[in-house]
Amino acid sequence: MLVVIRLVLPYAVLHYANKTLAEMKGYYGHIKDIELSVYRGAYILNNIYINKVDPISKKQTEFFKSRDIDLSVEWGALLHGSLVGELVFDSPNLTFTKDKVELGDVGKDGGDFRKLLKHFMPLKVNSFEVKDAAIHYKDYTSKPKVDISLKKTHILAINLTNITSNKIELPSTVIAQAYVYEGVLNFTMKINALADDPTFDLNAEIRNANLVLFNDFLKAYGGFDVNKGDFSLYAEIAAKNGKFAGYFKPVITGLVVLGQQNKNDSIFTKIWEVLVSLAGDIFRNQQKNQLAELMSNVVFEK
Repeated sequence: MLVVIRLVLPYAVLHYANKTLAEMKGYYGHIKDIELSVYRGAYILNNIYINKVDPISKKQTEFFKSRDIDLSVEWGALLHGSLVGELVFDSPNLTFTKDKVELGDVGKDGGDFRKLLKHFMPLKVNSFEVKDAAIHYKDYTSKPKVDISLKKTHILAINLTNITSNKIELPSTVIAQAYVYEGVLNFTMKINALADDPTFDLNAEIRNANLVLFNDFLKAYGGFDVNKGDFSLYAEIAAKNGKFAGYFKPVITGLVVLGQQNKNDSIFTKIWEVLVSLAGDIFRNQQKNQLAELMSNVVFEK
């Protein structure tokens, strides 16, 4: 009897999961297969995708897909007397598309996604890991079309339900790394995920991203492109009791706007690129060939 249940259960769970994904308001999803691992208290969703559905045309736009999602009991938490879960996403891809899948719209649908997650993971999620992810922003309405992304993204979040450090103000940790057009993104945040108000301390940096690889973005939204230059960004933000404080510090090194490939640009584009280049010359530190660092200190209350 147990053998029969073991054989039938994955198909029953798969049918229920796909029915739930197909009935999501504004979205459509599908899972190819589900693997059960009884000894780990886990199951694995194979080849899952969720698309955004246009309410009028019913056309689907890619939103999320992942090769595998592993949902399991976090056995280490049992040593602290807590029954919680952990998630591992293998090679997920998250895509935001202008006028089709906007970040704000997805945020509004957050309640639906939380309900969906509870269907798959009835336990509170104490930790999750994202391996080899890609995050895209696409704009097919711009000229040229824009597709910017973070590649090889790794995210690790631990102790989100604060089962091990009750006396520490910021007991949870989120760490992320990603590649950004030949540059590197590093992100570290200590957070109290259970606090009523946002309570966290984060540090983030992007080092030496190649601006030339952003040219479609710069051309579409800034009206110019560059022939050389690296971009870095340093940020620190803290929040507590409804108050936020922090800074952003962008740095552009070795900026060259005008070059041989600009010869086919229109006269208006050339004039604009000359102005951008002159602005860079005005603010450049001649010894380091580095644009003046812009320090933006931010302090505001809720």
